[in-house]
Amino acid sequence: MPVRVGDTFRDALAAVDRPLAGMWVCSGSPLVAEICAGSGLDWLLIDAEHSPNGLESILAQLQAVKGYPVQVMVRPPVNDTVLIKQYLDLGVQNLLIPMVNSAAEAEAAVAAVRYPPHGVRGVGSALARASRWNRIPDYLARASETISLTVQIETEAAAAAVEEILAVDGVDAIFLGPSDLAASMGLLGQQEHPQVRAAVEHCLAAAQVAGKPAGVNAFNEATARAYMEARASFVLVGADVAMLARGSEQLAATFVPEHEETPDGGGPRASY
Repeated sequence: MPVRVGDTFRDALAAVDRPLAGMWVCSGSPLVAEICAGSGLDWLLIDAEHSPNGLESILAQLQAVKGYPVQVMVRPPVNDTVLIKQYLDLGVQNLLIPMVNSAAEAEAAVAAVRYPPHGVRGVGSALARASRWNRIPDYLARASETISLTVQIETEAAAAAVEEILAVDGVDAIFLGPSDLAASMGLLGQQEHPQVRAAVEHCLAAAQVAGKPAGVNAFNEATARAYMEARASFVLVGADVAMLARGSEQLAATFVPEHEETPDGGGPRASY
């Protein structure tokens, strides 16, 4: 069953009886985002934590992918009330909040996506794309229905508190970041380490008990499939910039002599 267009990520997860496969969109390019949106994948993550994305480029990418049957999640660089307000007013419906280490931090993220009296989101709907500039009837009353909130578990502290984070009302899902989790465990660059894999699987199991979806980042196909078998509900299996980097390297390896001088005289061309 395909992902339903127009629903939030929360709704899509509930409607589809299989893990959703997605990819990172990190280039900052609306054109690249649109190419990825038409790939047939279930979802995209437009990233602003480790990528050159500001409000204007995020808006352009949201507009570029709007006509495609794909769910779009956006990750801000930090769990910040003001920044989250700006993302929501742009029309971001699915948020991934990074580095959520406690129930209190999860509660702050929930408050940031809800209008008073249930939260602290600033009211600017008349000025915002989210409400189509007040063309959506009852937007203020119904805004929370249009927003899906996922929080990222990517430290030892977060993994230890995962049950409490999952229990926060308004957290729709969790997402595991094995790279930062490995670093916090003293295993930098070893996201495939058995201790890291065990921590991820612990969080996946906790989410299943809590009745909430959990996702994970896994570019290695075998690892991704193993996490899917461990009941991951959504997985990021690649990234636009990584695919371009590896693909261009493969072209160079195929067509450029290994030790040829670079055009700027900078010495031998690197081999891959």
